[in-house]
Amino acid sequence: MTAPTASTTVEPEALAKLSWREKISYGMGDFGFNLYWTNISAFLLFFYTDVFGITAAAAGFMMTFIKLVNAFTDPLIGALSDRTKTRHGKFRPFLLWFAAPLTVSAVLVYTTPNLDGDGKLIWAYCTYLFMMVSYTCINIPYGALSGVLTAEPQERVTINAVRFVGGFTGGTLVTWATPKLVLWLGDGNTQTGWQLAMVFWGICATVLFVNTFLNTKERVEPISEKQSKVVEDLKDLCGNGPWLVLFFLALVIMITINIRTASAIYYTKYVAEPSYLLSDFFLPSYLIASACGAALTPFLTRFLDKKILMMVLLTLTGVFSIGFYFVPRDQPLLMLALQIGMGLALGPKSPLAFSMYADTADYNEWRTGRRATAMTFAAATFSQKLGTALATAVIGSVFAAMGYVANATQTPDSLDGIVMLMSIIPGICAFGAAAILTFYTLDKKQLAAIQIELAERKAEQEAKHY
Repeated sequence: MTAPTASTTVEPEALAKLSWREKISYGMGDFGFNLYWTNISAFLLFFYTDVFGITAAAAGFMMTFIKLVNAFTDPLIGALSDRTKTRHGKFRPFLLWFAAPLTVSAVLVYTTPNLDGDGKLIWAYCTYLFMMVSYTCINIPYGALSGVLTAEPQERVTINAVRFVGGFTGGTLVTWATPKLVLWLGDGNTQTGWQLAMVFWGICATVLFVNTFLNTKERVEPISEKQSKVVEDLKDLCGNGPWLVLFFLALVIMITINIRTASAIYYTKYVAEPSYLLSDFFLPSYLIASACGAALTPFLTRFLDKKILMMVLLTLTGVFSIGFYFVPRDQPLLMLALQIGMGLALGPKSPLAFSMYADTADYNEWRTGRRATAMTFAAATFSQKLGTALATAVIGSVFAAMGYVANATQTPDSLDGIVMLMSIIPGICAFGAAAILTFYTLDKKQLAAIQIELAERKAEQEAKHY
């Protein structure tokens, strides 16, 4: 099917430009999510190995297995939220319904029970699954919400830029403050410290979710009121070429990011000399740079199409990542400079990708006459979780093969493994992600024409009801 021709018919409500209050309120929701997600990606594997007391191999396998299981719940939650009808909309109510379960589950994950080795492992499996499912039940509708706040493509870029500025800011706060909260709240007991730190972050996140619920509005409605079957939604996605490209792109990018993020705490603890020069600044500096990169996204997309911009940024990411392999262990400032470069390059990735997901939902509705916004985002999140699971599996396998021992002087092989996880492996993945984008076909001109035709179809449908 070819792109429609331009017209002057528009739908003011769906193409609305949002107030900064609404944009910031939406973005603060992702600030709340990163109070959980950054804790998981940056600290959870370390917590399991160095505090909770299970091996890297056991923790890595458990986290990989649960993420794979949880990935299959994403389309289910997407289908459920697409079919939810309340006076507050399809997606916003989930921010209220699942805020408390998410807080409880996260606190349980960071609780160390008085059990033996097998008992602890069972506890880890159960609580981590509880948390990941709870996270899915609130995060999938939140992501889909960005696709129905407005249908204007550039405005979507701005919304998602604000979102990820909020997300990276939350992540920065978590990486800087969590170790300090653990020491302060635990008063010498790290197990209690981690548990109480998660209580604190959970309460903060709940307040932010409620704020997002109160200050946003769902505007984009499907043309057809008839609800399609879940199988039809999945078939539509499988036939949506641009979405399939984003599916594989997300898979590879999440491998790239999660390998580096989860390895960073080991890198600063065992590789960098002296470690204290990086321990407080390494991840926060990356996230601050990422927030700056995300904030620049609406400006950058005025000059470069989303696809071209993403390819350039991923290529730079690969260069910066591989650069870590050549940095001497006693050059923390050079490590920090490369880390900041990585953050600036990867910062626009998230707002670009999520605005592109929303574009593929519009493309799918134009192509098929059916809209499944949450399913589009859920299936994309499914891909991201697969990537996260594969990253965790890679880290666990490398640590096991290299003989990592928690809280001990590492062998040369173990140190080499940590360096590879921070440099060559994610660098190759970043180059692969840039190559995948060559198959993405949606551009500004086609998207503008699609929005016009969708608005015309909506107007025709409404006229039939009068």
